[in-house]
Amino acid sequence: MARLNVNPTRMVLTNLKRKLRTARRGHKLLKDKRDELMKKFLAIVRENRNEREIVEKMLKDVYSRFVMARAVMSDTHLEEALIFPKQKVTLKASSKNIMSVEVPVFEFITEGQTGDDIFPYGFATTSGELDEAMIALQKVTPHLLRLAELEKTAQLLADEIEKTRRRVNALEYVMIPNIEETIKYIVMKLDENERGNLTRLMKVKDMMLEQAHHFKEKMARGSEA
Repeated sequence: MARLNVNPTRMVLTNLKRKLRTARRGHKLLKDKRDELMKKFLAIVRENRNEREIVEKMLKDVYSRFVMARAVMSDTHLEEALIFPKQKVTLKASSKNIMSVEVPVFEFITEGQTGDDIFPYGFATTSGELDEAMIALQKVTPHLLRLAELEKTAQLLADEIEKTRRRVNALEYVMIPNIEETIKYIVMKLDENERGNLTRLMKVKDMMLEQAHHFKEKMARGSEA
C-alpha cells in the first residue's frame, strides 16, 4: 500500500471519504458485472462446443459425399455442374448487447428460386451423390454462421472479462487500500494537531491564570500600602 501525496486537511479528508465510497460501490458493481459475464461466457462456450461438434460432423458428411460424387463423375462434368449457382446467399450482419458488449448476429438471406430447388444443374449428367452433397452443404450453412457468431461472441466476452478483472483488481488491491491508508494518515495527523492545539490552549490558560493571580497579588499589596 502507498499513501497518496495529499495535504492532511479536513477538506481533503472529506473528499477522500467520498472517493472511497464511490470506489467501493464501483468495485461491487464491477464484481457483479464480472460474475454475470462469466455466466454468459460459460453458456456461450458450452453452446459453441456443441455447435462445433455438429458442424464438424456435418462437414465430414459433406466432404465424403463430394468425394463420392467426384469418384463417379468426371472433373469436367463436376465443374460444369457447379460453375453457375442457382441461388445467391447474402450475409446480413447486425449486433446485440450482452452486458454492455456488442456481439455480432449473423443472418443469411437466400435470393433466387425458393424451395428445395437448389441444384444448378440438370440430372442427366450428374450423380445422386452430388445431389446429396448439395443438400448436406445447404443444411450445414446455418450452423457454420451460428458457429462463427458464437466464436466471435466468446472472444469479445473473454476480452471484456479480462478488462473487468483488471479494473476490479486495481480497485481492490491498489486504489481502495491507498485511499484507506491515506485517510488513516490524515486522521492521525488531525488528531495530533488537535492534541497540540489543546496543549497550547492549556498552557495559555495557565499563563493567563498565573498572570491574573500575580495581578491580584499586586492589587492586594497596593491596597495595603
